[in-house]
Amino acid sequence: MKRFFKPIEKEGSSAPKKPCLLSPEKRNGEAVEEGKKQKEPTKFVTWNANSFLLRVKNDWSDLSKFVSGFDPDVIAIQEVRMPAAGGKGKPKNYAELSDDTKPLRDEKQILMRALSSPPFENYRVWWSLAESKYAGTALLVKKCFNPLKVYFNLDKLASKHEPDGRVILAEFETFRLLNTYSPNNGWKEEENSFQRRRKWDKRILQFLSQTSDKPLIWCGDLNVSHEEVDVSHPDFFATAKLNGYVPPNKEDCGQPGFTPSERARFGTIMKEGRLVDAYRYLHKEPDTESGFSWSGNPIGKGKRMRIDYFLVSEQLKDRIVSCKMHGRGIELEGFYGSDHCPVSLELSKPSSESEEKQVSN
Repeated sequence: MKRFFKPIEKEGSSAPKKPCLLSPEKRNGEAVEEGKKQKEPTKFVTWNANSFLLRVKNDWSDLSKFVSGFDPDVIAIQEVRMPAAGGKGKPKNYAELSDDTKPLRDEKQILMRALSSPPFENYRVWWSLAESKYAGTALLVKKCFNPLKVYFNLDKLASKHEPDGRVILAEFETFRLLNTYSPNNGWKEEENSFQRRRKWDKRILQFLSQTSDKPLIWCGDLNVSHEEVDVSHPDFFATAKLNGYVPPNKEDCGQPGFTPSERARFGTIMKEGRLVDAYRYLHKEPDTESGFSWSGNPIGKGKRMRIDYFLVSEQLKDRIVSCKMHGRGIELEGFYGSDHCPVSLELSKPSSESEEKQVSN
């Protein structure tokens, strides 16, 4: 264990620290900022970890340096790949890591020790997990930014979790933050492939129509590349096949995430939801070094896609300060062992209290 974590610095240490200022008072079990009402988060990171446990074991030092450097207020994680608690006669608890066996207890201890060490000790964690080591999401929020409510489904029901733990929705005073691990389209016209993705996109549209009362920041692995500029080799991805199979509908042909039908539905979601792609809003031109967030098998080295996003409501677009992919090149520098790199978003603070109220109305 010692090789994964550095000790917490003693008082008087010269090491930089960036915790929120907290008072002894607590609200809903969480410490709150001294002297005045909480402000809203403005710095965000989303990252598909492709197994959070493996990243803790193998890449924690570099990841910790990245988090300490950017100092996000919120970290959205996808593909946690840790099973939910319960089973074998016990009710499932999709908000808790399983410790039902000794190996699972050991793995949980590794994760919790990591999250209690700097810089992650300053965050509260919410989990939404699958029944096995598959999918799952986590949301880390600095303890001084207490969400009003946290849901684990698109229906905003108190105790329900989406299948496979694909959703965490945090409601703040002036905006909502949606963290999703959107289902992969797959290659075939099957229940767990094309049909599943169509149903997901339909539900996202319904969610957007029912939550338009407050601006939205939607982040995560959305498993789609909207435009040709979002992939490194458009012709390759447009004609990709799995074992020579060609779908009957040409709109479903190509690499999952880059089929015409997915891209068209994503465009409709953005238009009807009045959402702005924060990265493309700032970066109009192709960037072959840092313009992609994913590179993985079986498509081969050097073939990359941008499938991880921050989409924000139009009311927030003038506050976008930066949106950045933190990976570079085909060597996957800055991916921290995953096949996805972190993506960050920074918003400016509202210029006045009246602007905050206007944004939330």
